[in-house]
Amino acid sequence: MIDVDRWPELREPVMVVAFTGWVDAGMAGAGASAYLVDQLDSARRFGRIDLSELVDLQQTRPTVQLVDGATRQITWPAIDLFAGRAGRDLVLCMGPEPSIKWGPFTDELVNVARRLDVKMMVALGGMPAVVSHRRPVPVFATATSPSLAQEVGALRTDYTGPTGVQTVLQVALGDAGVPALGLWAQVPHYVAATPSPSAIRALLERLRDVANVEVPLNTLDGQVDEYLERVEQGLSERPDVAEVVRAIEAGSTDIPSGEELASEIERFLRDQG
Repeated sequence: MIDVDRWPELREPVMVVAFTGWVDAGMAGAGASAYLVDQLDSARRFGRIDLSELVDLQQTRPTVQLVDGATRQITWPAIDLFAGRAGRDLVLCMGPEPSIKWGPFTDELVNVARRLDVKMMVALGGMPAVVSHRRPVPVFATATSPSLAQEVGALRTDYTGPTGVQTVLQVALGDAGVPALGLWAQVPHYVAATPSPSAIRALLERLRDVANVEVPLNTLDGQVDEYLERVEQGLSERPDVAEVVRAIEAGSTDIPSGEELASEIERFLRDQG
């Protein structure tokens, strides 16, 4: 499946994975991985996995852009593989979640990890949660072994059920002897469908702690402040939703669903850009 231009020469790299699709509340994983690419030293895209036959194109559509102001160019969905350095060597794997053939797809990425002698994989994502945007973003972890779980702490142990390809890859890498983690930012459910700089920053900070990845975060501080200000502005126009946020902060269990809240606050955030 993978088309490689030239394999990078890396020393004990960490593989960072983020797939959009089934769940990435606040675009936390996608935003964190995109930020990482921009911050890497000597960043280079060395490979791609064409997903045009692995996704439902009515759900994950190709994009079009104009070349020279007239000619249309189609870009098909793909997983991009980047290599670079952020205190240590990194491999970034990012793009849409495939719809089918998860087995061969994960086998391909396991082979990439083996080929590059990856020492650890960290998957990034976001989950909607009943939390307040006014408090630090919790980041829970999943791990492939009890010893790794003890190292990272703050585990999520309360979920069983349908899962995404990131978790399938995490398990496959663990079976192949590569330690693998999942880091999940807990994004307020009432703003889960809009990009959250707060969640992106929280994921990157946790990635720094668990994988010794050095990435400057101060450039995100202004975006976080602006985002929180816009959420507060949205709440000021909807005192009923603001009351729900206060109930969350007070620990109430009688909270409306995200669907009931999101349409109001997220519409405001989208209108504000």
